[in-house]
Amino acid sequence: MRLRKHIRRNILIGGICISSMFAHAQTRTAKTYLKEYSPVAVSLMQETGIPASVIMGVAMLESGMGTSRNAKLLKNHFGIVGKNNLAKRGETYRSKYKEYKTPEESYKHFVKVIAKKKWFSKLKGTTDVSVWLRSMSHSGYSSAGDLWITRVSAMIKRYKLYELDDELNLAKE
Repeated sequence: MRLRKHIRRNILIGGICISSMFAHAQTRTAKTYLKEYSPVAVSLMQETGIPASVIMGVAMLESGMGTSRNAKLLKNHFGIVGKNNLAKRGETYRSKYKEYKTPEESYKHFVKVIAKKKWFSKLKGTTDVSVWLRSMSHSGYSSAGDLWITRVSAMIKRYKLYELDDELNLAKE
C-alpha cells in the first residue's frame, strides 16, 4: 500500500514537472516568434492597413509559432496552398502548401491575398479584429469557420497582440 502511494506521488510530481516544462517552452517559443516577426507584421500593417494583431494571430496559429513542418520546410506561416519543391529536394514529406524563399515572403503574400478581397477596402485601417476575422472566414480563408476565429482571437488576447495595432490607432488620430 505504501509503495503504491509512493509511485502515484512520483508519477503526479513527474507529470506536473513535464507539463510546466511544456508551458515554459511554449511561452519561450511565443516570445521568440513575436520578437522575430512582429516588426514584419507592423511594417505590413503600416503599408496595407491590416492590423498587425490579425497578421500575427493568424501566423502564430497556422504555423504553430514557426514550429510546424510547413513553416520549417516551406517557410509558409499562413497555410496558403500552392506549389512547392519538396519532391525535387528529396523530402519524404508531401504537402499541398506553397513554398516561399523566406518567411517574410510568406507574410507579404498573405497580406496581398487579403488585400485582393472585395471587403478589404471597407475594413482597411479598422482595428476591430473580430470584423477582420469574420470577413476572412466568410470569404473562405479557413475551412474551420467559427473555430478558427475563436483560436485566432485567443492567440491575439493571450499574447496581447492588439498592442501591435497601437500605431494604426495613432495614425487615425
